[in-house]
Amino acid sequence: MKTRAQKETELANARALFEKSEALVFADFTKITAENLRKLRTELKKSGANFLVIKKRILGILLKEKGIDVDLKQFKTSVGTIFSEVDSEHIAGPAFNFFSGMEVPEGEAKDVWIKKILAGYNITAGTAMTSEDIVYIGKLPPREVVLAQFLGMLAAPIRSFLYILDQKSKMGGGGAAAAPVAESPTPAAPSAPEPVAEPAAAAPAADPAPSSPDTDSPEQKVELTQAQ
Repeated sequence: MKTRAQKETELANARALFEKSEALVFADFTKITAENLRKLRTELKKSGANFLVIKKRILGILLKEKGIDVDLKQFKTSVGTIFSEVDSEHIAGPAFNFFSGMEVPEGEAKDVWIKKILAGYNITAGTAMTSEDIVYIGKLPPREVVLAQFLGMLAAPIRSFLYILDQKSKMGGGGAAAAPVAESPTPAAPSAPEPVAEPAAAAPAADPAPSSPDTDSPEQKVELTQAQ
């Protein structure tokens, strides 16, 4: 049984971790071997988190001091706490990967270890999290991967458009020569206007026909009469 001094030391350690934390994850560590607990601590340190096992009563004192309303009595087993220096979004993944990656004993359900994740608390947002919340977030790909996938979706139409342009340029350069453009005919020079025919000169007036006897002068008539 731990002495009062030991319990005060544990509480002081928990307070120090809490001051640097943005999220908490509560987990059942029963039936987890010491070797797996060491692996868990090693993996969590890579993400800026620490796994601390303290009695629920001492943990309850710490949470009450910080104004966090979490009913630890609902957990019927021993509780270990992950103190994370990163937000719940970033710590849920490592926690889920650890528990889901443990070997399932024969005859046990596939989620036997995942059920070890009990609950959580987002200190930054001041909101409680259920085990389902943590598992759901833990299954999501990291934010960097999601952003990369999103950027890939945005770039896909542009890549397709550039590919089409490239193919069209190749088809235009390597195909049959384009038919020459027919030259427009040179406009013919305007023809000279045809000369306007001048009117024909008037024919000279014909000599008057000899007068008929009816038209002879009076002198000629007298001469004719005498001759007769």
